Amino acid sequence: MLNRARSIAEEHTQLKSKLEADYSSATAIQVGKLDRVATALRNYDGGFYNLQQAKDMLEWSDPSFSREELLEEVSSAKAAIKILADALAASLIPPHPFAHLPAIIEIRPGTGGDEAAIFAWNLYEMYTKFFQEKGWLISMISLDTDAEIAGGCAIHEAIFSIDKAGAYDLVRSESGVHRVQRIPVTETKGRVHTSTATVMVLPSFPEGEADPENLVDPKDVRVDVMRASGAGGQHVNKTESAVRLTHIPTGIVVAIQDARSQHKNREKAWGILRSRIAERRRAEKEAEELAMRRKTMGGGGGMEVVGSGGGRSDKIRTYNFKEGRITDHRCGVTVYDLERILEGDVQGVEKLMEEVGKWMVGIEMERVAAEEAATAGA
Repeated sequence: MLNRARSIAEEHTQLKSKLEADYSSATAIQVGKLDRVATALRNYDGGFYNLQQAKDMLEWSDPSFSREELLEEVSSAKAAIKILADALAASLIPPHPFAHLPAIIEIRPGTGGDEAAIFAWNLYEMYTKFFQEKGWLISMISLDTDAEIAGGCAIHEAIFSIDKAGAYDLVRSESGVHRVQRIPVTETKGRVHTSTATVMVLPSFPEGEADPENLVDPKDVRVDVMRASGAGGQHVNKTESAVRLTHIPTGIVVAIQDARSQHKNREKAWGILRSRIAERRRAEKEAEELAMRRKTMGGGGGMEVVGSGGGRSDKIRTYNFKEGRITDHRCGVTVYDLERILEGDVQGVEKLMEEVGKWMVGIEMERVAAEEAATAGA
């Protein structure tokens, strides 16, 4: 991996020299892509130099410092090297193609009836409070609530966007099935119930910014307009404001009726449809790449795709109220701060997201290392 980083850094140097002699936007873009690796390697080499200096001072018994101070200096330099080495390895992982984009979050109840709908509301509040505390703008796309459910607020569906560049990269690890274990308010015998809610995180493409390979041909989409149903005021059932889009090749369906204007509902529906199709195509591409890597390397290497069917077996995280803990089953992290996190505590929620992010980076680092080993052995 170090050899690969040095090769990339050498290419970075050559491209910079070429750019200084003859400016080209294509070359400038390529230099920008390699900056991360070149900088990480420079920091790593600097840390390695500091470690060697500390070792030399210890070996020479530099009279300016006590032996304890020199040993502490060596220990500190070793710890820094580990951090810099991890950063160097992470820099070799290509960034996710949607990492720079805002995000759309969809939350729906899974198994568990009314309790699942109440838990879906809890997750909705956790995320929206978290983003509000961070000062990120939230735009509601669709919110289907049920005030009739005993025991608390509940939702059948919540879809909202986070209008912040790079939000998708932070939040994409939240996609999957979230499980809650607690005694429902309606439970008379004090038994703990297990319910689930499904969270889906999609990239949000600003108008005109969609990748060409993710564009949707309008000819492939059936558009149905109808009268809105449910609560919503006098316009409900009187105007055909609800819009349903069906992408015929994939069967993906998006229905929006929140706005009174058919035009606004249509605009929202198209935005979600583009995002869902882009996410589907990206997942399929990653699955193909994973299969190819396994074929090339004889199995292994790669991150499994977490299901999102709403069942209990494909859970990514458990919220246990009796023990006051949240456990993420991918990275194995457990925190005992359930109430504060469900209140949207920024530090608590970010810690969970960051730990899963580190796990994802670790998986990718293993993949890169396996590919390097396979290439070297070929």
